[in-house]
Amino acid sequence: MQYSKKVLEHFTRPHNQGKIKNADGVGMVGNPKCGDIMRLYIKVAKTKGKSETLKDVKFETLGCGAAIATSSMVTDLAKGKTLDEAMKITRQNVADNLEGLPPAKMHCSNLAADALHRAIKNYREKK
Repeated sequence: MQYSKKVLEHFTRPHNQGKIKNADGVGMVGNPKCGDIMRLYIKVAKTKGKSETLKDVKFETLGCGAAIATSSMVTDLAKGKTLDEAMKITRQNVADNLEGLPPAKMHCSNLAADALHRAIKNYREKK
C-alpha cells in the first residue's frame, strides 16, 4: 500500500492533536471493521454580526496511519471556517488534500469528515 508524502507527513507529525478542555462540541465516530476510533473537539468563536467560526479544532484518534492523517487534515481544513463552510467538507476534500488515499483506506477520510460534522451538530444541539 503506497501513501503520499502528505499522508506520511500528517501521520508522523499530526497537526492539532489533543483534546480541547470545555469544548463547544465533540464528535465521535468509529469503524467496527477496522477498529478506528476518532474524537474531534471544536471551539467556536462568536463574533457580532458575523457567522460563528471554528476558532480551534483538535482530535484524538486510535487507528491506522491513514486514520491519524485524515484526522489531522480535517482539522487543518476546518480551522477558521464558519460552521456552514465546515459542514461542507467532504471525505473527497480530505482525501484530495492528502494527495490521495489507497482505495482500502478511503473509509478513513469518511470517518474524519463525519467526526467534524458530528461535533458541529453536537454544538448546535447544545445551543
